Amino acid sequence: MPQTHEEILTTFRQELFAEDILHEGDSIGTDDETLLRFLRARNYDLRQSKVMFKNCQEWRKTVEGVGIDQLYKDIDPFDASINISAGSYGLLERYPEREAVFDCWPMWFHKTDKKGRPLNIHFFGGMDLPKLYQTCTPEKHWQTVLVNAESLAREVLPAAARAAGKEIGTTLVIVDLQGFGIRQFWQMKSLARSSFQISQDYYPETMGQLAIVNAPTSFTAIWAMIRPWLSAETAAKVDILGSNYKNVLLDLVDAENLPSSLGGECTCEEAGGCHLSGVGPWLDGRVGWGPKAEREREVGAEVKQEMEADKEFGKERVLGDEKAEVKEVGVVEMDKGVEVVA
Repeated sequence: MPQTHEEILTTFRQELFAEDILHEGDSIGTDDETLLRFLRARNYDLRQSKVMFKNCQEWRKTVEGVGIDQLYKDIDPFDASINISAGSYGLLERYPEREAVFDCWPMWFHKTDKKGRPLNIHFFGGMDLPKLYQTCTPEKHWQTVLVNAESLAREVLPAAARAAGKEIGTTLVIVDLQGFGIRQFWQMKSLARSSFQISQDYYPETMGQLAIVNAPTSFTAIWAMIRPWLSAETAAKVDILGSNYKNVLLDLVDAENLPSSLGGECTCEEAGGCHLSGVGPWLDGRVGWGPKAEREREVGAEVKQEMEADKEFGKERVLGDEKAEVKEVGVVEMDKGVEVVA
């Protein structure tokens, strides 16, 4: 009798632990949803799924010579973060290139769709890699691509699941090609191909659907080059739309959650626009990035200065008290041993 998916999952977990491939506390996760992603990617073939998982674990330990865990510490995907611990205040900026990367490679997470899946929005028409590489090295940019991919599995999807009160294992990707042309494609071709490969090999089954909007007529030729990079399963999730995409997106996303630039009602005015807010449950406890992060950095710097001033004031007060005690003791001794002349 063939095993059920539940039985295969149980066996998969047992064998991963028994063969020293998976351990409690591994950052890849030991939850059912994580393991199921690898099983789905290999059609529940236990042997192939195990090979895929083992390769992923090895990649996570060695990528960029430091491993994904260290890379994630070195580059905060949400830019600045404020840490208050052990009674001390520290402002931590791990990702100073973040805004330059966003400006020239616009990508952000924004709220969720009707299924609770996070929106992952890319504006390829605004891409300008030559400009980016004046500020950020290609190597550092690639590392940020890796960290953003990791952030989806590590923070964004779990946060979306907590907010929805159910398992959320995939994202709705929206790629806006307004203004995109052959020039940008040749700039990004190698990087895009590598990104697709990373996603398919090490973050399988995290893309639930890909909607490509504002596709120009030239995209037919571009798609012919991109299609061979994708697995049949991934390609089946792609919808290529022209300029009449609004109703399609609104079938997937509530208007209040969809940016106005894509036909919705959300503007994130306070943050300066949806593309600068990164709003969603994954920002709970995080500063964010863009103008919001900059304001938080400024506030953090002011608080830090105030705390340093308080420390200095405390030192002066202590020193002042000590001087006062010396002076008072001196007067007492003088009163005891010396006649005070009026």
